[in-house]
Amino acid sequence: MGADAAPIRSERLELPLLSLEQLDGLASADVTAVAADLDADIPAAWVDDVQRLAGLRAQQARERPYDAPWLLRAIVRVVPGARRQVIGYLNFHGAPDEAGRVEVGYTLLPAARGVGYGVEAVRAAFDWATREHGIHRFRASVAPDNERSLNLIRKLGFVHTGEQMDPEDGLELVFDLDR
Repeated sequence: MGADAAPIRSERLELPLLSLEQLDGLASADVTAVAADLDADIPAAWVDDVQRLAGLRAQQARERPYDAPWLLRAIVRVVPGARRQVIGYLNFHGAPDEAGRVEVGYTLLPAARGVGYGVEAVRAAFDWATREHGIHRFRASVAPDNERSLNLIRKLGFVHTGEQMDPEDGLELVFDLDR
């Protein structure tokens, strides 16, 4: 397994890269094999959250294979002596752009919010991008009313650099971070 496919690990989390087969399974809501592969419980609410994105990322991986290492990762909570639990997902929107920057997206299930998992997962992903690919420039686009995400990116040191209109999500605030 190459460095890109190896799970990203932090103190309490593991972020395994979802394979094309796993993305296809999630897109069709067939999670049995994915749960076995991850050796983790997968809540139905997570499948509901990730199903559409998994389909989009599977299509993206087929059309642009160089994006694949940057795409969808499960966020798995790992507690010694307890069953592993999928609590969210994280992905970059694709390979680095012409400026050497990647855009991050993330979601945690409500029960996993407020205890630092989001910051921990994003930091671990940024550390991976820097260590494995030399990436030091990161972007996040956040809806103006998404207070939790705005708090997370402020904790990470992002700077508000603009706004954009997303065809699906509407107005988004754009934040950049150079580390």
